[in-house]
Amino acid sequence: MTDSTTVGTARHSRFWEIDLLRTIAVAMMITFHVLYLLNFFGIRNTGVPGPYHGFWWWISIAIVSLFTFTAGISLTISYSKSKRISSFVLRGLQILGWGMAITLITWFISRTEYVRFGILHFFGVTFMLAPFFARFRFINLILGVATMAIGVYIWEQGIYTDCPWLLWLVPYPFATMDYWPLLPFFGLFLVGMFVGKILYPEGSRRFRVLDLNNRAISTLTLPGRHPLVIYLVQWPAIIGILLVLFPANVIPYFPPFPF
Repeated sequence: MTDSTTVGTARHSRFWEIDLLRTIAVAMMITFHVLYLLNFFGIRNTGVPGPYHGFWWWISIAIVSLFTFTAGISLTISYSKSKRISSFVLRGLQILGWGMAITLITWFISRTEYVRFGILHFFGVTFMLAPFFARFRFINLILGVATMAIGVYIWEQGIYTDCPWLLWLVPYPFATMDYWPLLPFFGLFLVGMFVGKILYPEGSRRFRVLDLNNRAISTLTLPGRHPLVIYLVQWPAIIGILLVLFPANVIPYFPPFPF
């Protein structure tokens, strides 16, 4: 580590500050999901996730917002390296595929609260849409703020669609384990893309920051470099631990034959 400040000049390299933000989001996410599963399996009343208001609701919003904002920044950096829309569409399809796997798994656990359009579905669709906005800068800021404003207004006013085929776009009233429609969160992603264009033009850091690219920071930010893997692994890991520690609570949710 050095005390000097630097401006990133090497294009397309990783930036420790972005990975650190994602690492913080990962730590918050795992903590939230542990508390969620403790409550879901009836092991302990943690109050998570609770109704759509209150402390834990805003914590979940903060976690998703941090992931979404940093994803928007990261996409602009990645796009400066490869401007092939097909690569981002394929990445989005891959994430969406994992989201559908989550849908299937949660359907086995709960037929009424399984995930229809969770965080992976959201990012899958977002990654497929984002390249079409990657060349914009201030337009993304305007569209992002407008999208967030419309989405928040819809949420606050309780304006829900009665068409389940539109639940991916606007709020739909149903019980589920995980639900993040494009409104308003795609707007925050667009704002992240705007910030990425301003702070990391053409994939280069344009502001001064401490040079912390060393082994300690690399280890600390490791989770932030692999958020998707951690998201997928955490579920069987947490559930497996709870199954060992509290089998009487967890086993009833896994019938030998679900049909």
